[in-house]
Amino acid sequence: MLGNEAKAAAGGNAVDSQTVLYSVIGDPIRHSKSPVMMNRAFRETGLNGVYTAFHVASDRLGDFAAGVRAMGIRGVNVTIPHKLDIMDHLDAIDESARIIGAVNTIVNDEGKLTGYNTDGLGYVRSLKEEAEPDLAGKRVLIVGAGGATRGILYALTKEGVRDVTVANRTAARAEELAELFRGRADIRTAALNRLPALCGEADIVINTTSIGMFPNTDESPVEAAWLREGAIASDLIYNPLKTKFLTEAQERGLRIHGGLGMFIYQGAYAFEYWTGVDAPVAAMREAVLDALGASATG
Repeated sequence: MLGNEAKAAAGGNAVDSQTVLYSVIGDPIRHSKSPVMMNRAFRETGLNGVYTAFHVASDRLGDFAAGVRAMGIRGVNVTIPHKLDIMDHLDAIDESARIIGAVNTIVNDEGKLTGYNTDGLGYVRSLKEEAEPDLAGKRVLIVGAGGATRGILYALTKEGVRDVTVANRTAARAEELAELFRGRADIRTAALNRLPALCGEADIVINTTSIGMFPNTDESPVEAAWLREGAIASDLIYNPLKTKFLTEAQERGLRIHGGLGMFIYQGAYAFEYWTGVDAPVAAMREAVLDALGASATG
């Protein structure tokens, strides 16, 4: 039997010849809290699994996919900057991930790699639980047009929002996303210099950029004063739990929604795809909060 420290390092299970491997890949990746969260999930459910982080450069994605097949790694999470390029190395793409055009979860079924996207599902679930249960008819402004924005756009269009405006530094990238989803909802694009006016019209303003993420916590993608009364300020960042954007919005009496819930739920959906077992969401949240040095009420 392993000692307590060794068992903790292994996610709570003794590592043996039956241990199933899981991982997250990215570039960079050492900041990721996914191993802490997922290993807690394996410990809570009693599954014999270990989850680790692999730093994989873009030019080695093909090698990594071959390694997943060769070593029988059951599941993989994919983060920046690989969510689009990893698709070239998979055997199948789930319909939602195909429409979104990005993969953040891979399931390995005896060498067949299938890509899924749980980002949008996780985001909408947390937004509805924490800030606004009914998204139908809402006007949404998204700041940023990265990989996560694709999943969020897809999920929002299924909720019946009135319209979505994507504001991005690179107009062509925003237009590409808008074109991808225009058949599903009223999607518009805008330059960043229109943010003050757009924020004043939106019911929900979502930051999908890294502006405000640790260690640059004194930055904000928009001025909270631009948001109208009754609006929701939402941020995908979960470190810090409250960005400058959210802190200033809360000080104005607005509802706020941080990125922790999305992070947890996208991981929970991935865990369920891999294992067929309900994810222990409360324990996963506790593990991430502990890793961030926050209390359960922080």
